[in-house]
Amino acid sequence: MSASSRPFPDADALAARLSADPHAAFADVRAAAQGGLVAAQLLLAQMYMDGKGVARDAEAALLWYATAANNGDALAMNMLGRCHELGQGTAHDPALAAVWYRRAAEAGLDWGMYNLANLLATGRGVAQDRRQALALYTRAAHLGHAKSMNLLARHLEDGLETARDPQAALDWYRRAAEAGDFRGQANYASILLQQARIDEALHWLRLALAHGSPAFMAHIVPQLAASPHPRVRALADSPAD
Repeated sequence: MSASSRPFPDADALAARLSADPHAAFADVRAAAQGGLVAAQLLLAQMYMDGKGVARDAEAALLWYATAANNGDALAMNMLGRCHELGQGTAHDPALAAVWYRRAAEAGLDWGMYNLANLLATGRGVAQDRRQALALYTRAAHLGHAKSMNLLARHLEDGLETARDPQAALDWYRRAAEAGDFRGQANYASILLQQARIDEALHWLRLALAHGSPAFMAHIVPQLAASPHPRVRALADSPAD
């Protein structure tokens, strides 16, 4: 069999090669993407976006996300929407981002639901519709999307576009925390502190501090420092521990 007639590796084989040696895998991923393997098109787009195995090139990433998205890949639809929302490889265009997030959501992708909900909640690129945003967060939460679980809990806790339900809010915060969302972990810990369940709260706070974003850390550390609980205040002194 000639080199030109060899079958392309499947997506799992390409991913394994990429994990072992990104630079060596690049040619195979690109060839498979050019040959029409949709999973390879998505993989190649991510390689370009991350600069993994090839020089970072947001415009090339955008091209391959668009190729995979137009071939029906829901993850690529979501990432194409992300590129338009953030202006990666193209102009910032939240309205076009909403189009692609909606397509990903309609294809059943939890991340598409979450990202579209965020635009609807804030009126970016679309008319503001907080009730529809809640419906999308709810759908994504039931699919296991941790960030959506946290936001569904916040709606239930505060009575936003729905009746207040503290017990349901606690349950969804717990699910978000257990699924690894650091904001969910912090919010769950906050309720546990109100219930004097200090040891449990400290467990979740430590996890949240270990994985939180810089913006989250800047927000939560002063809150910890102002806590009436000495052991919680101690976390503010060494949040990385």
